[in-house]
Amino acid sequence: MVAGQASAKNTRSAKNLKFEECALMLKISQAETADHSIILKLEGRVVGPWVAETRDACERLLREGRTVKLDLAEVSFVDRDGAGFLADVRARGVTLFDCSLFVEEQLRAARNG
Repeated sequence: MVAGQASAKNTRSAKNLKFEECALMLKISQAETADHSIILKLEGRVVGPWVAETRDACERLLREGRTVKLDLAEVSFVDRDGAGFLADVRARGVTLFDCSLFVEEQLRAARNG
């Protein structure tokens, strides 16, 4: 009986860990539009190491002379570094679209402060 309880506890922990791993990830999908611009669809949190990954993806495309658009519809959170990055690429002509009100407020707060 104790072994069964321990096993159930370990299963719950594994499920929680899997959820936490997913919550910390950022998925970046790339698509080309009819006007040959590139849309990078971001899904998850623009935080920590994912800021550098996103920056690298954008920089590569910008060096190639591509027009870049970031689809932020599925972004749930942006940390200070992420907001700084997004403000930087916006100033360089990258279009940010489908941004949630929450993320837009995070960007506004970073810009003001």
